[in-house]
Amino acid sequence: MTVYYVNSATGSDRNGGTGQNSAFATLSKVESLKLKPGDSVLLAKGSVFNEQFDIKYSGSESAPIKIGSYGTGAAPVIHSSGDGIHSLYASNIVIENLKISNVGGSGIYGGSVTNWTVRDVEVAKTGLSENAGAVTFRSSKNVTVEDSKISGVKGDGFWIEKVNGVKLLNNTVTTANGSTADAVQVNDSSNILIKGNHLDQTHASSPKGVIALVRATNAVVEDNVLTGGGFGISAPAGKNVAIRDNDISGYHGYSWSFAVGLGDQGNARDYDISGNHIHDGAWGVAVSGPSGASYTRTNIKVHDNVFDDLSQAALKVDRPASGSFYNNTIVTGTKATSISPAIADAHTFTVKGNHTVANVETALASPVAKTAAVTEASADPAVVAVHDNLKIFTDTGDAHRGNLLENDSSDNDTLVLRRFGDETVGKHGLTLTGEYGDIHVDREGNYAYTLDETKLPDHSGHVSESFSYGINDGSSHHSDGDTLTVFIHLDGLLS
Repeated sequence: MTVYYVNSATGSDRNGGTGQNSAFATLSKVESLKLKPGDSVLLAKGSVFNEQFDIKYSGSESAPIKIGSYGTGAAPVIHSSGDGIHSLYASNIVIENLKISNVGGSGIYGGSVTNWTVRDVEVAKTGLSENAGAVTFRSSKNVTVEDSKISGVKGDGFWIEKVNGVKLLNNTVTTANGSTADAVQVNDSSNILIKGNHLDQTHASSPKGVIALVRATNAVVEDNVLTGGGFGISAPAGKNVAIRDNDISGYHGYSWSFAVGLGDQGNARDYDISGNHIHDGAWGVAVSGPSGASYTRTNIKVHDNVFDDLSQAALKVDRPASGSFYNNTIVTGTKATSISPAIADAHTFTVKGNHTVANVETALASPVAKTAAVTEASADPAVVAVHDNLKIFTDTGDAHRGNLLENDSSDNDTLVLRRFGDETVGKHGLTLTGEYGDIHVDREGNYAYTLDETKLPDHSGHVSESFSYGINDGSSHHSDGDTLTVFIHLDGLLS
């Protein structure tokens, strides 16, 4: 395990390179060495190297090859007309405590590499001669970039493509410029963790956004601060994607701009979008896609988020999808949902348990309300009923078939399923009277809501009423529940 020293000011390539007083002068001299597992290459602080650094050899998992710095002063700088650091096929590499700037390609480029860690590296002004990711990894495995800074680059801040095992931790990306530039672009990759980063595209000359996560498998995006761009997180296709506890704001510029968007470039399955503060933008979460495409969007859960200061709705669903929107907090002045009538009629995307607060401070202090929820649906038509699975069939197996919905004496708004021969609801169905109208459930389990306009309050806006249903199987004391919320637009009725 040998330590090699390189000093652009005082070194010489005729030196042995193994001491600070006998340092090499150039990176090309290091490239001529056959580095072994456990070796280190340390660049003198204050040095400037005007050449690409090629890493050709591999370390081992227990003894990686390390590229770092020594001495005092400013971090050593690499300039190059090509890439700053470039490698193909090398494995078990650690790069730390360097600066890479004014390079024509990527600051760091790794192709078909394995087990790389980049930490405390600053990358600036890359991609001067072409659009390239400031930090680029392709067709690789187990890549970690942490505590690093990327700023003022041309092209994407990070470009990750076909990598199994990605960790982007506690990095800062500011202003990734270019017509196709995002702060982070991850394509066709798996086992991804993007956590604790500050990503700001507010002043970028790019029509795109902050994070593009395309066709990801097993991805977590959490605890990041994302600002600016045409969108916050675009996760258009993927499987098992969690987007949670992020602050997403300042995404403007387009009628379609969204904090989180999915479903428009392929199948999207098993998404969990939760705990985010989404504010100062257009749409909140957009489940959408091109007309005529046969993409599937299944098990999309949007819950326990705070939505504030949006010019469009907190949730948009305008293409076939299954999922739920629940326990979210919506600050007054922000519309809760925009769900196309066809999706609402299909009853595949449920809306329940959301609530409205007067100010964002209240929302952030207590994101999940303990009081009764007000569920909001589309403003067209004027009366919309939304439920999680109201049509009553059997519960589980033959033992539960043939129960009758009846009022429970302990709660006038709660119904209990009672056994009644082989019929689902009863010979004549059942009607439950609410504050503004009646819900009728027929013997097949279909429901209808009839509004009594004479009961409506004398003001504009909207009102809603909720009905809860309980299930009790009798001998086994099985219990279950369902809620139907009716949302009534007074403006629509009176116009």
